[in-house]
Amino acid sequence: MNAVRHFLLALQFFTRIPVTGALAQWVGFTPAMLRESAGHFPGVGWVVGAVGGAVFALALYLLPGEAGALAAALLCAVATVWLTGAFHEDGLADVADGLGGSRERSRALEIMKDSRVGAFGAVALVLALGLKVALLATVAGQDEVAAVAAVLAAHVLSRFAPLFVIRSLPYVGGEGGKAKPLADAIGTRSMLTAAIWSLPAAWVLWASQPLANALAAGVLLVAVAAWLIRHFRQRLDGFTGDCLGATQQACEIAIYLALAVQPS
Repeated sequence: MNAVRHFLLALQFFTRIPVTGALAQWVGFTPAMLRESAGHFPGVGWVVGAVGGAVFALALYLLPGEAGALAAALLCAVATVWLTGAFHEDGLADVADGLGGSRERSRALEIMKDSRVGAFGAVALVLALGLKVALLATVAGQDEVAAVAAVLAAHVLSRFAPLFVIRSLPYVGGEGGKAKPLADAIGTRSMLTAAIWSLPAAWVLWASQPLANALAAGVLLVAVAAWLIRHFRQRLDGFTGDCLGATQQACEIAIYLALAVQPS
């Protein structure tokens, strides 16, 4: 029952799906519970990926041709952004503004807390969404079933990567940060929970894609996550909630990029 509570709490925190009334009372909330729910972040990815994949599959069926694949990929992105309330995209924009706007650590953190989107953030959002749509359309042009599977797997696996950021770095987002309950490093049990959620997604990727592409997706995912951890350590001496969203976005795009490469 505690696992179900933690999953529903993560679902409520990271999506627009409401957990209200008697169900919300049963789930409850404490900072400790939110920290425990971190292991279910990839589980939230199953929900978001399933919705995005369903929209993508329906659009691919109804909209033929290359232009149809491009439109389907765009509709998929719209569905996932709406479902999550652009939660992770907002983190990406804030990180781009902060790290792009100043080389000074304190000033970068200050910029990241500003709710306004600057030039660096706007450019990062446009490029990230454009890459997602273009890469998904490319994968769909090669194999539509594999493209739908890629959406499902990428949303799960890209939500495992931020847990390694939390595990590796101290929290520097301040008392009012949205990831403050995660300031204490998450435990081994949460990492194991996340791995259990993620293993079936890895199998989906392995079964639906050419072997070389599936392996490349795994390698690129790890490489991007490791580079971001190193970069956050050098620039910020830790992580903020925005860093977690940026990591999810970067790792999702990394998976699509590896899968879009035409196998020889």
